[in-house]
Amino acid sequence: MQIQTMETGAIYEGDNLEIMSKFPDKSVDLIYADPPFYSGKPYEVIWEDAPEKRAFEDRWSGGIQHYVSWMEPRLTECRRILKDTGSMFLHCDTHANAYLRILMNKIFGGSRMINEIIWCYETGGRATKFYPSKHDTIFWYSKTKDYNFYYDQVAIPRDTSTMHEGIYTDENGKKYQRNIKNGKEYRYYLDKGTLPNDWWTDIQALNPSAKERLGYPTQKPVALLERIIKTASKKEDIILDPFCGCGTTLVASQKLHRKWIGIDISATACKLMQKRLKKDFSITAQLVRGEVDMKYIKKLAPFEFQNWVVVDKFSGTVSRTKSGDMGIDGTTAQVNGGYPIQVKQSEDIGRNVIDNFETAIRRMRKSKGYIVAYSFGKGAVEEVARVKNQEGLEIILRTAQELLDGKVE
Repeated sequence: MQIQTMETGAIYEGDNLEIMSKFPDKSVDLIYADPPFYSGKPYEVIWEDAPEKRAFEDRWSGGIQHYVSWMEPRLTECRRILKDTGSMFLHCDTHANAYLRILMNKIFGGSRMINEIIWCYETGGRATKFYPSKHDTIFWYSKTKDYNFYYDQVAIPRDTSTMHEGIYTDENGKKYQRNIKNGKEYRYYLDKGTLPNDWWTDIQALNPSAKERLGYPTQKPVALLERIIKTASKKEDIILDPFCGCGTTLVASQKLHRKWIGIDISATACKLMQKRLKKDFSITAQLVRGEVDMKYIKKLAPFEFQNWVVVDKFSGTVSRTKSGDMGIDGTTAQVNGGYPIQVKQSEDIGRNVIDNFETAIRRMRKSKGYIVAYSFGKGAVEEVARVKNQEGLEIILRTAQELLDGKVE
């Protein structure tokens, strides 16, 4: 990937270590990182494309120490690109938070930890042999002691209706409550509000029917990211999420009028983020990645090629189940329920593939479908013509080069 400049309003597809290494020093105001947890659960591979699977294997092949060594250069790059007034928020669960805190102390310095924030929530499921784990840890570190903090953006207004003590007015006309301890007066001004404690119970995790849920198992609520972003940034500041997932940080940043950058190794996740931003804000996020040509396409692993065809080129949906050569790899965008797509990483596709695809189309009760491959043989082309003329079944053959050239329909 050749990155000439650091673009905001952009989603970078690829390894965040490689991408961040191209960014200039002291260029970002706030980083929120929600790396895949060290839990070993299958949901860590969300999109089923090859780079994501390779990243999962890289983290896990050597246990917790391998995970820490995988994280260290990435967190080091985060510190480098932070401005001197910048902050980083690292989201962890119980599996690795102790290791990551030690690592953050090593990289940022122990004195630069501002808060250990405990995010408490209620979700389904109850343990029977131990206390249910219903919290995550968010470590807040600053680059230097001169970090930005915006009290007024996160303070909670005081509820004066329940106050029993008197309310006073100072010489500047500001109202306050007071408390006398050991003969000393302490004033609590009402217009400033109160800060949340370092344990947050007022923002709940997303339930299965939440309107903003996209099917991403570890998706965080927009409200959580809004509070984090308001804590240490102002309008027009640059927010970076190097493990962007389904793009919640980008959505919250856009709502709050911040500039933003997202990075994810999954091509499918990047496409989903583009769709989400388009739907929520009617904006087209720039997707930054290396040059895509046939040389690049032929190096793609099967899942990567499938996602490139179905999601990127057809704006469709990848099938989650397979059934041999007669299986459907995906469907087009939901026009008439979506038309089936079969993907073959092969040259000179023959008539037998067409015959099997005919059966699959009929099984779905569709009248149209697409096959994508590197090239097609004479028998395949002749069979497509026959089945259209004699049976009214339309099978459209597309080469990968044609998709590169923009010929889809």
